[in-house]
Amino acid sequence: MSETGEEFDLLAIETLKSRYLQEGEKDWEDVCKRVAKAIALNRGEYTEFLDIILSKAFIPSSPTLMNAGTPSGQLSACFVIPVEDGIEKIFDSVKTAALIQKTGGGTGFNFSKIRPDGSVTVSGVGTASGPVALMRLFNEATEIVKHFGKRRGANMGILDISHNDIISFIRAKRTEGVLSNFNISVMLTDSFMSLADEGRMDEVWNTETGTKIGEIFSEIVEGIWRNGEPGVLFYDHINRDNFTPALGDISATNPCGEEPLLPFESCNLGSINLSILVEEGKVNRDSLREAVRKAVRFLDNEIDVNVYPVPEIEKATKKTRKIGLGVMGFHDMLLKLGLPYDSEEALRLAEKLMGQINRAAIRESEKLAAEKGPFPEYENSIWEFPVRNATLTAIAPTGTISILAGCSAGIEPVFSWVYRLSLIHISEPTRQ
Repeated sequence: MSETGEEFDLLAIETLKSRYLQEGEKDWEDVCKRVAKAIALNRGEYTEFLDIILSKAFIPSSPTLMNAGTPSGQLSACFVIPVEDGIEKIFDSVKTAALIQKTGGGTGFNFSKIRPDGSVTVSGVGTASGPVALMRLFNEATEIVKHFGKRRGANMGILDISHNDIISFIRAKRTEGVLSNFNISVMLTDSFMSLADEGRMDEVWNTETGTKIGEIFSEIVEGIWRNGEPGVLFYDHINRDNFTPALGDISATNPCGEEPLLPFESCNLGSINLSILVEEGKVNRDSLREAVRKAVRFLDNEIDVNVYPVPEIEKATKKTRKIGLGVMGFHDMLLKLGLPYDSEEALRLAEKLMGQINRAAIRESEKLAAEKGPFPEYENSIWEFPVRNATLTAIAPTGTISILAGCSAGIEPVFSWVYRLSLIHISEPTRQ
């Protein structure tokens, strides 16, 4: 396979050249061979992995495409790094984030343990700057690190709804260009949402600041209306679906929010191209199941061949062996099937397909557990039978790999049939 117009459009060719081709590589086939060789444990797996990636039926996330088979060897897309109070611990987190981002990984942080702006510092000397000020520090570190890699760094900044600085956090991105390397999200609770749902907007939520429920809720809504920031996360819902509650509560996600993780956990992502599975006016379910089987094995292998930025990440990741298998090309699939994106038929099909993907992923993880053993913390999980991976699916945005696949991104609709997209080149000016 070569970089011909039949295989790649101009945007895909430029993306391939600027981000993924290593020295000596000339086309997509070379990238696929390097990646398959690095992840496969035997010849049979190499053939399967090469076939599924080369055909674009499944594509792993950008860090894997960039780093597999290279000295870097860092394959994971998603990380959650804890941020503890105190100057040394804060800068430890900055350092860890920098090591992750220089190899293409994205980092999520919950800043709720940072004491509010103006409070006494840990040392008792001076006053604290608060979470928003510290986010600027992390943002600038990301800005610097981006010049050392092929992929722009990305962060998720999270603050609990009960934090004293929640209003300033909600407003943190009102000005365009501020915290440009961050997505931000408020971590909501069932208790807050219940009170808001009951219309108790005049009730004081935070007795220390006197902030009312209605004030916080209105600020969130206005921010979302203005520019989509902040997003919202639901703490209780996330932890009701926590497969390893004995290891602690989950309080943060990766930058795009699809992968809730425990402190220091990482996750490998990859996506199945639904569009390519449409044959004669219907989705080939056998091909879908086979793609899931190969993809789960690929993503699980990555956990063992991965080169981790710091030992804490390797330890946490291998305890639970989480993977995130998702989809892309959903809208393209619907177009081929003649289904409107906003139709009831499309919703029903989405539910059926993801049910099938989930079941097939569980079956393959169960087989892997029989072959190699379940994830080490299986006994402390809510799984009722042994599986290799604590979690299996996550729907990523696939903003870049969908360009390579030539399909619509993730489960999103095509935003426009004609648009201009800027390609960011680290070592040269932005081109359009």
